[in-house]
Parts: sequence; structure tokens; C-alpha cells
Amino acid sequence: MVDPVVDEVGALLREAAARAILPLFRQLGDTDVTEKAPGELVTVADRRSEEILDAGLRRIRPGSLVVGEEGVAADPAVLDRLRGPAEVWVVDPLDGTANFAAGRRPFAVMVALRSAGVTRIGWILDPVTDTLLVGRAGAGAYRDGLAVRTAPDVLEPEALRGAVPTRFLPSDLRERIRAGGRRLGELLPGLHCAGQEYADILAGRQHFALFWRTLPWDHVPGALIVREAGGVVRRFDGSAYDPTDGRTGLLVAANEQIWRTVHAALLGN
Repeated sequence: MVDPVVDEVGALLREAAARAILPLFRQLGDTDVTEKAPGELVTVADRRSEEILDAGLRRIRPGSLVVGEEGVAADPAVLDRLRGPAEVWVVDPLDGTANFAAGRRPFAVMVALRSAGVTRIGWILDPVTDTLLVGRAGAGAYRDGLAVRTAPDVLEPEALRGAVPTRFLPSDLRERIRAGGRRLGELLPGLHCAGQEYADILAGRQHFALFWRTLPWDHVPGALIVREAGGVVRRFDGSAYDPTDGRTGLLVAANEQIWRTVHAALLGN
């Protein structure tokens, strides 16, 4: 039986997009965009979206807690909720804020539900196309209600293309990855929107993505969705992604063979 929370949260994401995000797309004023940290933008749409999601999610699951990107920016102690026993929602109210602030796509709204240290359900909404991705632990991944799988193809290294954003990489690792990238087909600079990177792997538009920063709201929803679709999400050392461990580095791939090939090219000795 389908958990009704899947549809309830999907409807809430669409509500946040319709009320807080889409009306301000390419309509932001000078005072609507600020820096919450050097180089880190936040817009009035981010804050309004998180307010809607925070209230709606706690209404859907009374007694649950919310770990939202903007809530953590205001009070870093909010992140500790991920380690507690309560049901916790992980919320990115507007993934791809820099894109949104510049009046371009992609951007997304992302939510995940965790309990007992396990991600149970993840959602990614593209507000412009109204495409909703959902992953349920042990029950598969879905695009607009239809089951979806990542590509199972075994490909040669030169046929592989994927995103490797380099902004936050340490300089020595950046050079190592650039050198290793010559063994692969194409390294893309990234879309500045993790939700779209996960969606593109699911759709076969790219085969992998490498990230340095792995903040929970950027990766918990997509990691579950890609894994449930047959993909692989692991730390650089091959261990599972745990959003509570505070570590950096994540390699996401459409299947096991691609993960191993890309890891050997970019991160192998």
C-alpha cells in the first residue's frame, strides 16, 4: 500500500513552489537577495518556501522535526536534530539559489524523511516543469508516479560524461581529478543545483556526478532516489553516505560498473 505521506508531501512541495518560488522567478528586487555567508546567496523565495514547508511537514507528521537549510544557517545547532530519535525532515527550500537569483534554471525543491538514522522517503521537484521524483526505501524510485531505473549499461571510460564541480575542491585534489578526467569522455562543470544532477543521472543525461560538499539538504533526497533506481552513492573511500558524519566527498553513478570506472579514473592512485 502506498504511504499517503508520499502524495501529501508532493502536494506541499508544489504549494511552496507556486506560492513562494515561481512568482519571484526573474522578478526579484535588489533587496530580495542577500548573502548569508561570503559567496552564499539567500533570497526571499528561499525563506518563504522554507516557512511553508516547515509548517506543512510538521502538520503532516505531528511531533516530527525539521532540518532546513535556512534554519541551520540561522542556528547551526538545528543540525543536531539529525542525530536524535525523532522523525526528521531534511529540507532544501530552493536548491540552486544562485541560478534562481540570476534568473536562470535549474533550481529545485527537495525534502527527505528520516527516522532512526535511515532515509525513508525522498522528493525532488522541478518547479518549472512540475516534474516530481520520489524514492522510497525498499520500494523503488518514481518520476511523476512511474517507476524509473538508472541505465544498467556497461560503458567504456571514454563514453562516460558527468559533472565535477571544482569550486570547493582542495587544490591538490582538483588537479588530480582534472588529470584523471582525461581518461573519461567528458567532465562537465556542474549545474549549481544538486537536485538536477541527481535527476540527470536518473534520466541518463549524464552518468555520474562528483561532489566535495555534502550538506544533508543537498544530497539526502537525491541519494535515496538514485540508489532506489539502481544507482550507486558512496564516499570517495567506498563507504556509504551518512549525512550525520560531517565528512566531505561523494561520488554518484548510474550503476556499479560506472562508479568503479569513474572512481579509478578520478580518485585512484
